[in-house]
Amino acid sequence: MQFQAVLCNRQHPEYGVATIPFPVPGEEYDNVIRLLEPLGLGDEVKQDCHIEEIRGDIPALKQIERTNANLDELDYLAKRLDSFDPYELTQFQGMASRLDLHGVDELINLTFCCQEVTVITDFNDLDSLGRKHYLTMNGGGASAAALENVDGKDIATELILSEIGRVTPYGVVYDNDMKLSQAYDGRHFPEYRYADSLMEVELRSRFAPADSPAAYLFLPIPQAQIERNMIRAGISNYGDMCLRFMESELPEEIDAALDMENESLTDINEMCRAIKSLTAVERSMLGGAVLLAQPETASQVRQLAENLDQFDYVYGVQTPGEYGEYMIKESGNFEYDENLGEYYDFEKYGLQRMEQEGGVFNQRGYIAYLGTLSLDELMMDDPAQEHGMEMGGME
Repeated sequence: MQFQAVLCNRQHPEYGVATIPFPVPGEEYDNVIRLLEPLGLGDEVKQDCHIEEIRGDIPALKQIERTNANLDELDYLAKRLDSFDPYELTQFQGMASRLDLHGVDELINLTFCCQEVTVITDFNDLDSLGRKHYLTMNGGGASAAALENVDGKDIATELILSEIGRVTPYGVVYDNDMKLSQAYDGRHFPEYRYADSLMEVELRSRFAPADSPAAYLFLPIPQAQIERNMIRAGISNYGDMCLRFMESELPEEIDAALDMENESLTDINEMCRAIKSLTAVERSMLGGAVLLAQPETASQVRQLAENLDQFDYVYGVQTPGEYGEYMIKESGNFEYDENLGEYYDFEKYGLQRMEQEGGVFNQRGYIAYLGTLSLDELMMDDPAQEHGMEMGGME
């Protein structure tokens, strides 16, 4: 957690306050929305949350107290700050103070350029100070060879003598001609991957100009976030939505099996949610299950992911002999005696098990479905899980 914000409805202070942690944990997002509803807060776009207080270890954020912000703006700002190292936080706070910023939109924009400034908190080590300034002026990185030739003391001395530093509570700030550009326009959040995700989707209205700003979704996310991002992108229903799939961390068999452009975004999101909880071995197993079952939709893949316990899977084996050897020597089902090794017929046993299980080999290894339903029945969606095409509360 980066900070807590005490939020209220400025028009109706009698409604009370809500204290929200930011970034909002994904599993708590829907609960936060419900918590804010009785206060008349949480609009998808409007800055309806009045910030009574900011609590946490980033004092510069107190500059946005007594201002209004949108819930998702605060969440996005917290996610940006969560990725900062201690010096980047110093740069952010120093420049927020230097520019006297009091809007959450301004602070979001500052997170994209504050790394260009130099902040001195200790004048005792000029060599280290100069090297840090050198790295700042070179985009934060340099080769080891280049750093060997850097005279940090000279660079620091030149900086101190040639520029006017501004004293702030966070150190002496040298802005290095940084310009506060508008990465965030007040509605469309810039593309930013915060947490591990399985798929990145670019979202825009089908009727918007090609060069219009897009919304970026990193799946899986709470369904409410999908709908809120759609509203921010000017999309009133799923039929008006234009998707572009940008990156995928899904098993390659899933990417090959599905026609993503014709899939429901809700189904893709639920599929990603089911897969995200799987271990690396289980995801490999899912890839094998997809090759065996040949699903055609994201909901069918989700059903496979949720029922992997009904599959038997051995990674890497490609022949009946290898499968039989694995089962006898490594599966733990038998007490293998090395002294009797020449008497084991691995291939015969492997063929016997394959016939019993109906298993097959693919590029992943050996996989067999052991369930009582047919694979087609297993992949049928539960009617209670089906999703409509209209967003809650929207036409």
